[in-house]
Amino acid sequence: MGAPEHRASAQTVGSVAYAVLTVSDSRTEATDDSGRLVQQLFNEAGHRLVDYEVVKNEPWCIQAVVRRFLQGPGQCLIVTGGTGVGRRDLTVETVMPLLEKVLPGFGELFRWLSYAEIGTAAALSRALCGVSRGRVICCLPGSAAAVCLGLGKVLLPELPHLIWVASR
Repeated sequence: MGAPEHRASAQTVGSVAYAVLTVSDSRTEATDDSGRLVQQLFNEAGHRLVDYEVVKNEPWCIQAVVRRFLQGPGQCLIVTGGTGVGRRDLTVETVMPLLEKVLPGFGELFRWLSYAEIGTAAALSRALCGVSRGRVICCLPGSAAAVCLGLGKVLLPELPHLIWVASR
């Protein structure tokens, strides 16, 4: 079965139950513009929010939320923030061990599209997407532009297809 047949079968997925995790030492729910943008884009695409949280850049906080997500009803978790190369950017190292499969093409495509917008600074992004227990976990930089790019041009167009394949 090729991609067109997969996409056709994936239309049976319907609305996706998603969760948002913002990782930041400075943001709160009141100042989390990127987390709200994730929710707006997912809701506009017809999906439904099942959980939302803002946590500090601490591995134990991040892992606790991801583990709780893996036990709950969500099919897709979007993590924003902590994906850079700074000393406190720990999201990728913290989430990666919880993934069963990494989708390298997601980060590659994100950086390629980002390069067209911001040039060589795109190389500093460590955007990541993977699958664990049939659920999708996507880590994006915390900027609004990165959220729009990663969701609008990469993840949301393929989300039903990805959920359908990952949950089989």
